[in-house]
Amino acid sequence: MTTATLLVELLSEELPPKALERLSDAFASGIMNGLRTRLFLSEDSAATAYATPRRLAVSITQVLAQSPDRPLVEKLMPVSIAFDDADRPTAALKKRLAKLGREALADRWPDARDGPDEIFREGEGKTATVFLRTVAGGKRLGLGLQSALDDTLASLPVPKLMSYQIAAGTPEEKTVQFARPVHRLVALHGSDVVAVTALGLVAGHETAGHRFIGRAYLNIKRADDYAAALRDEGKVVASFSERRDAIRTALLRAAGDDAVIMPDALLAEVTALVEWPVIYAGSFDSAFLDVPQECLILTMQQNQKYFALTDASGKMRNRFLLVSNLETEDPSAIIGGNERVLSARLADAK
Repeated sequence: MTTATLLVELLSEELPPKALERLSDAFASGIMNGLRTRLFLSEDSAATAYATPRRLAVSITQVLAQSPDRPLVEKLMPVSIAFDDADRPTAALKKRLAKLGREALADRWPDARDGPDEIFREGEGKTATVFLRTVAGGKRLGLGLQSALDDTLASLPVPKLMSYQIAAGTPEEKTVQFARPVHRLVALHGSDVVAVTALGLVAGHETAGHRFIGRAYLNIKRADDYAAALRDEGKVVASFSERRDAIRTALLRAAGDDAVIMPDALLAEVTALVEWPVIYAGSFDSAFLDVPQECLILTMQQNQKYFALTDASGKMRNRFLLVSNLETEDPSAIIGGNERVLSARLADAK
C-alpha cells in the first residue's frame, strides 16, 4: 500500500511559553501513538515535532492512506446458550449473528464458514464458548486521524484552558476550549488534504508565517515542504530544538570574549517566545555593578528574559544580550527600548 508523509498543524494565538515544549511533545506523541495503534504506520515511520509561539505541529513519515485489513476474533456467547440439545443454532445465536451481519453462518452450521468469516467453539463443559472469526476491513486515514486528533487534544497537558467563541460562518458555531484561540488547521497526506476537523476548524493547506516579517497566508503544497516553506517564505524556524540551538550559538557568538550566563530554563523560555530569533546586545550604567550581581542577574533573567555576561574571572559586565523576534537593519529602537526598561528594573533592584 502507498505511503506518504503526514503533516498536522494547529495555528493559534501565542501559546504559554513555559508549557510549549511539553505541549509539543504531547501533541506529537499523541498523534503518532494514535495512528500506530490504528495500524496506519510502518515500523520505520518517524515523527518530527514542531513548536513555535503560534503553532503546534507534527510530521510523520510513511503513513498509509488506508489501514490494512486485520483478523478479528469476537466472543459471542456460551455454547449452552448458542446451541440446543440437537446441536442446532438457537434463536439467541441467530439473533446475535444477525446484528453482526453474519446471519448466514448459522444456516451453514456445522460447516459455519462464509469466505473469511467463521463461527467456532472452544473449551469444554461449562466453559465452552462460541466465537466469531472474521476480518476487519481497513479504514481510511481521515477516520483514523480524526480519532487520534480528538484523543490527543482531549489529553494535552494544557496548564489552563481558555474558552472562546468560534467565529460565525464556521462549521460549528459554539464555544470551545484550548490553551489559546486556534485559527487554522492543516492536515496533509503528501499533497492531499485529510478531511478532519478540530476546535471548529476544517483542515486545509493554509497556515501563516511570522506576524511581522513573514507571509500572513502561506500555502503548504506538500507535507514534506512544511519546515522549508515556513523558513523561506514565512520567516519561521518551526523546530523548537533547532531554534534553541540557533539561539545558543548566536548568544555565544555575540558574547565574544565574555561568558554568557545561560540557564536551560531561560533558554527554553526565550525559544518559546520567538519564531525568528535575532540576538541584540545592550548595555546599562556601570554604576549598577555596585549592586550584588546575584540581584542584577535575577532581575535580568526573571523580569526581562535577558542574558547577563561576565568576564573570564566571573565578574559581571555592564552588557547584556536579548533575544528578539524581529530582524531589522536598524535595531537601535529595539535596543534602546530594552535598555530603558532594564535601567528601571535595575534601579528597583538597587
